[in-house]
Amino acid sequence: MLVNCNSCKKKFIVPDNAITKSGRLVQCGSCGSKWTQYPIIDNIKKEEIKVKKSSIAKKRPKKNLYSPEYLQKKHGLVIKDSNELMNKKISNKKIKNYNLGFYSYLIILIIFLFTLFGILHLTKQMIVQKYPFLEIYIDYFYEAFNIIKTSILLFIN
Repeated sequence: MLVNCNSCKKKFIVPDNAITKSGRLVQCGSCGSKWTQYPIIDNIKKEEIKVKKSSIAKKRPKKNLYSPEYLQKKHGLVIKDSNELMNKKISNKKIKNYNLGFYSYLIILIIFLFTLFGILHLTKQMIVQKYPFLEIYIDYFYEAFNIIKTSILLFIN
């Protein structure tokens, strides 16, 4: 017979005749927890009885968990009709929708990068004075920027 520990879920093999109908006190060899083990035949019969009782029990109709009535009753939420909200938006006409497209974001990114580049150019001497080891990296950055600039100009021409 296969016995499962209730605490650590470890499985043990026990001879069938070792566990009587009245049950036997068993201890897990892994975690040391103790419990009374009954023969599996009795467990199967108990499970069959539970299944029969549950199948005989009345089946309740399932509730729609997202219905406005259920949400109001259970959670106190009030859901307004979306048509009402749309009518309010149309009637107010104060709501303006500003969407930025891809090119707007691209222009903002370019302006941001040029601003950072300008700040770096203005503060280069102060940064090098305070952190002299960064001078090499700043020079490499300027050199890479010049290479990109010349390659773009060559590509355009």
